[in-house]
Amino acid sequence: MMRMLIFVLALVEQATPQLSLFGEALLKLVKEGVAQANNEPRDEANIYREYDFIVVGAGSAGCVVANRLTEVPDWTVLLIEAGREENYVMDIPIIANYLQFSEANWKYKTEPSETACLGHTNRRCNWPRGKVMGGCSVLNYMIYTRGNWRDYDNWRSMGNDGWGFDDVLPYFLKSEDNNIEGMEVDEEYHSKGGYLSVSNIPYRTALADGFIQAGLETGSRVVDYNSRTQVGFSYLQVNMKNGSRWSVARAFLHPIRHRKNLHVKKQSHVTRILIDPRTKVAYGVEFVNKRRTYTVMAKREVILSAGAVNSPQILMLSGIGPREHLRSLKIPVIKDLKVGYNLMDHIALGGLTFICNGTSLRTYDLIGNSDNYVEYLAHNRGPFSIPGGCEALAFYDLQSPDATDGYPDMELLFQGGSIVSDPTLKMNFGISDDLFDKVYKDIENEDTWMVLPMLLRPKSRGRIMLKDKNPKHKPLIYANYYTAKEDLEIMVAGVKKAIELSRTEAMQRFGSRLHNNTIPGCAQFQFGSDEYWGCAARQLTFTIYHHSGTCKMGPGSDPTAVVDPRLRVHGIAGLRVVDASIMPVIPNCHTNAPTYMIAEKASDMIKEDWRRQS
Repeated sequence: MMRMLIFVLALVEQATPQLSLFGEALLKLVKEGVAQANNEPRDEANIYREYDFIVVGAGSAGCVVANRLTEVPDWTVLLIEAGREENYVMDIPIIANYLQFSEANWKYKTEPSETACLGHTNRRCNWPRGKVMGGCSVLNYMIYTRGNWRDYDNWRSMGNDGWGFDDVLPYFLKSEDNNIEGMEVDEEYHSKGGYLSVSNIPYRTALADGFIQAGLETGSRVVDYNSRTQVGFSYLQVNMKNGSRWSVARAFLHPIRHRKNLHVKKQSHVTRILIDPRTKVAYGVEFVNKRRTYTVMAKREVILSAGAVNSPQILMLSGIGPREHLRSLKIPVIKDLKVGYNLMDHIALGGLTFICNGTSLRTYDLIGNSDNYVEYLAHNRGPFSIPGGCEALAFYDLQSPDATDGYPDMELLFQGGSIVSDPTLKMNFGISDDLFDKVYKDIENEDTWMVLPMLLRPKSRGRIMLKDKNPKHKPLIYANYYTAKEDLEIMVAGVKKAIELSRTEAMQRFGSRLHNNTIPGCAQFQFGSDEYWGCAARQLTFTIYHHSGTCKMGPGSDPTAVVDPRLRVHGIAGLRVVDASIMPVIPNCHTNAPTYMIAEKASDMIKEDWRRQS
């Protein structure tokens, strides 16, 4: 297949002088796609029977760990991924939401709820998770935010020594290659030369400029939210390079594809970790590839980096989890731990839509304009470089609104379009046809913009459970959104902030007005009242894909902890969990950046622990 592509490419290149500008741009896309395919680590056909380390999951954590451990030339590492390789088309930022319909998504759904997702089909929210080399860094909207210093100092105060902000900042810096233009960079908080590109978006709509001006008009300020303080407004900092998605696989695996001590096994579903029930030592994994079952041994450690849904699932299938739950499924219990508990997520009230005058991002306008194709394919600029339509954000501390160094509890994520701007967005979030038709059908041809008020420090906690002991069956996801009333109160306050911004002079220049069709399930409340917005939040509950906490980090004295502060599973030797599932409390940020940090720090801890033993 690759030889055929190269052959076709050579033929096309000979005809380049006769090609149109569009053809030349398309040729560039093909070339870059071939180059990316050539940079992809190969799918190893002849794996060893034993490796020093086995890393389960080639997502935001697993790719980093595989890179850092293979820096030790004497260590062999097997990286196992359930999905295929990413391709160049996936990395065009504007199509981020389309990837949820591909095989790169596990396509999870929450269990039916009485407190949230009420306006979604069967009262279930969609939970996209990456099933691809690069994991969720291939599906996400590329937003890079680290959180507040208090998040990590809080982790340390919970008994997790070494996880305070001063401890973790060096690991944020270790990964970063800061390429943000037009911003005065604080070198204490940013660095150059890491694997992970952090940049601005090379295109900006007038609406996004208006959003930033609205912040200034209402007394806020423009900030670098990855620096000393977070409260304020900003254009997005994103994991992009030259206008293209910079996934963890492109960042951390492609540059090391020739390392002899790294083997990658793709389209391989890990079914369980092998643990000696007598000695409580993890010694390998079992996985299925093309209907064949493989067993591979780990000389030193198994490192589980499968994410906040799959990591607890694999642990429980392996006999590590709540005793009663595992016994009810006839799974032999090796270690009784609170696996699957402490599930957290950042959610937003979806569909908070503002109608405006001819300025928004609408799919049929974008795809109908050939200039947009040429601008992106030839120069990696233009509207196609906007990650899923997201352009800017604002952080608020609603509890202490006058604090200069506040602790944000609300994020407003700005999009230069809305759920009517692209026909796939309704399906992305699983909004029921009845609700969509009654609320949004009559504005499908309007220009709109949207703000997603995002709850940053949720009090509600959910749980992951096994459906049965069949590893092919998806786990049960109980999100338990809004089971804590404080979460709903903060969400309503965030909605009111978004509406306040829409009324500023900056946004009135576009004729912005709130779309006020009543959501059917909330007709008993006066539109615009606190009760109405609380009801609306329960109806249209959008995950921001920040699932975390299900293998909680904590000291041995914490009965709810699954891993210790060095990320070793309590009571089991040779097994660590390294991903967002270890977060004891979700930080007030998009969780991809702290997941990179966790993996960087874990890699150093693993090296330190084995140096002590040598």
